[in-house]
Amino acid sequence: MKRQRLKTEEPFQFTTGVLGYPLLFVLLIWIVFWMEIRFGWDFTSFGVYPRRIEGLRGVLFSPFIHSDIKHLFHNTIPLFVLSLSLFYFYRKLSWKILFLGLLLSGFLTWTIGRPAYHIGASGIIYLLAGFLFFKGIFSKYFRLVALSLIVVFLYGGLLWYITPIDPKISWEGHLAGLVSGLVFALIYKKNIARAPKYEWEKETYKEEEDPFMRHFDENGNFIENPYGEEEPQYIYHFRKSEKDADSSKGA
Repeated sequence: MKRQRLKTEEPFQFTTGVLGYPLLFVLLIWIVFWMEIRFGWDFTSFGVYPRRIEGLRGVLFSPFIHSDIKHLFHNTIPLFVLSLSLFYFYRKLSWKILFLGLLLSGFLTWTIGRPAYHIGASGIIYLLAGFLFFKGIFSKYFRLVALSLIVVFLYGGLLWYITPIDPKISWEGHLAGLVSGLVFALIYKKNIARAPKYEWEKETYKEEEDPFMRHFDENGNFIENPYGEEEPQYIYHFRKSEKDADSSKGA
């Protein structure tokens, strides 16, 4: 007799969207960069420019704009890994975190940034890293805590870049992304995915009513026939195939 799980949805599933959406996001970024190279365009002016009204358009557009191939390469790889983790472990929250986080981190950059164009997807990277880390720690759920530790192991060095150590790097965007990730981890602190429970893990479970447990006595010994009935007898009938029947008739 098999013990059944409760009929609850498995929270961690590798679906088409888990891989497809991060790939699409990265592909769009590469397409924008290719268009700049191919047609000689420069989209830098569509970045976030702090405390200018026209600079607010960068809140939406800046993550897709990069200065050079090195900048693009360094951003798209962690962006793919972290967004993949977001869609796998938090698929019900993923679009909220991405869209609202994009708005919040962009607006914070617009508020605290230096008077220059802030471009690149690094703010989203810090948003995702911050959310995945803090959400896992707050959840106290072993899978999500393990994810937090992996994020620290892979991207713990990102913390250096939330300080002004390089004038060419938008540390304001990094800090804004990290703070946004923490904010959303706090907002959705109670939204924790749980793996489906077995029936014996329910609060209403009663061991004496479980048919499976009747196969064991108080000492844990297995009882083949717990109800005392005799094992049913089976009679097997073997039937010849039509080919064998015809050959036996011919003989």
